[in-house]
Amino acid sequence: MIKVNTQALEQIKSQIFALKGNSVELCVNRGRKKFDTFVGVIDNAYPSVFTILANEKLQTFSYFDVLCGNVVLKDKK
Repeated sequence: MIKVNTQALEQIKSQIFALKGNSVELCVNRGRKKFDTFVGVIDNAYPSVFTILANEKLQTFSYFDVLCGNVVLKDKK
């Protein structure tokens, strides 16, 4: 059985909900030493995923991706 730190996951969710509508820089690990870095806007946040609008494309990520470090968000203020 895999144990997930639910407190950390809830903290990540609340931070992303607070950034909704803001411009953020993302670094995404695509696997096999491939990383994508781009700037986008947090379009919407749902209970298990959030969406980013970047380059006129809508991309979906889970909060667990952020917890594992596969997705890194930085606020562009």
